Amino acid sequence: MTAFSQSELEAIAGALGDTDDGLTNTEIEFLFKSAKLQDPGTMTKRDRIYNAFARSQNETRKRSHVLAFIRKAMEPARYSRMPARYEPLRTNLNRALAFAGLVVDESGALSKASRATSLSEADRRARDLRADLQGRGVHPDVLAFCRAELLDQNYFHAVQEAVKSVAAKMRTKTGLTEDGGLLVDRALSGTPPMLAINPLATVSEKSEQAGFANLVKGTFGMFRNPTAHEARINWAMTAKDAEDLLTIVSMIHRRLDGSHMPPRA
Repeated sequence: MTAFSQSELEAIAGALGDTDDGLTNTEIEFLFKSAKLQDPGTMTKRDRIYNAFARSQNETRKRSHVLAFIRKAMEPARYSRMPARYEPLRTNLNRALAFAGLVVDESGALSKASRATSLSEADRRARDLRADLQGRGVHPDVLAFCRAELLDQNYFHAVQEAVKSVAAKMRTKTGLTEDGGLLVDRALSGTPPMLAINPLATVSEKSEQAGFANLVKGTFGMFRNPTAHEARINWAMTAKDAEDLLTIVSMIHRRLDGSHMPPRA
């Protein structure tokens, strides 16, 4: 397993030891023990983490203990009492990991991603994609996911995160807590469905509702299934692919925005 470079270790340690969003010294001490890393002692948090990481790699010529630290640090259950801490830390860490070709997903799993080469490249990709999508009139809830820190990883990740926003909107409008296909079935299927995109007064309107439910379920199936991280590794998504898929997600958002909850007997 290839070791991290010095600059990659510095970036990762900087994210994990960030003054505002990083780990506390108590958490760092516990994670050192869990990942079998030697604690270098009192110093700034980022230096403490970096020195422990660097020493481990120098001694073992591997990054396995560093990866163990990251995996344990990013277990979502650790943040159950203060959930607002998790996403800022994950965002900062993913920005650093992007240059090593890694990403921590929403569940805390660490997996491979396309390697970023520069921040300026990511910024340019984000601006170009946003400009193209704005020209298409894409929904603003979708544009929020065309950010440099997402495109550092790859276009697939930006689309995947945008699809998650569809599920979030459905849960907000219905009060449901499910995800994926079960959420779609409960929200958009049934007689009547919890969310209707038209009056459901004719055969054609009922067919449109069923087709919309299938479209949303199919979109979830591409990006929300348990092995989605494997698909990201194997799918080298282009900017054109991302534009087309984000346009579909935009249409789904607009139809959900205009949906209503029919009275239920």
